[in-house]
Amino acid sequence: MTEFDITDAPSDADLAAISQGLTAFNAADIGVSQRRALAVLIRDDEGNTIGGISGYTGWGWLFTQWLFVPDTLRGQGMAGKLLDAAEAEAAARGCFAAWIDTFNPQALRAYQRQGYTIFGELPDFPVGRSRFFLQKKLPQR
Repeated sequence: MTEFDITDAPSDADLAAISQGLTAFNAADIGVSQRRALAVLIRDDEGNTIGGISGYTGWGWLFTQWLFVPDTLRGQGMAGKLLDAAEAEAAARGCFAAWIDTFNPQALRAYQRQGYTIFGELPDFPVGRSRFFLQKKLPQR
């Protein structure tokens, strides 16, 4: 009999089963995503990673999952520089568009300055703020 196991600590194997199953289903349904990780790292003088972008490319899109700029580098256009680098690599990989989401008003303005436009909003996520979903067409190389 099928049963549910609700947990806040799934194992790596549990998550792999879900990921592999969904990946196989999507590949059969719409084709292989050609998903590849993409990171643009900010390193300090000792070579330690102190910020950057982490995301992936797949199905012709760049998705920026995380973007972090340390306090000491904020206000210098660093988010735009990181996005420029990630977008250039995504375009070189054949991507035609990018998307990102945020609930931070300052980040929202930075992404809009970078040419991203809002395509969706989830109010009260978290409570008192909205989570915005943004997209941008990438220049073709």
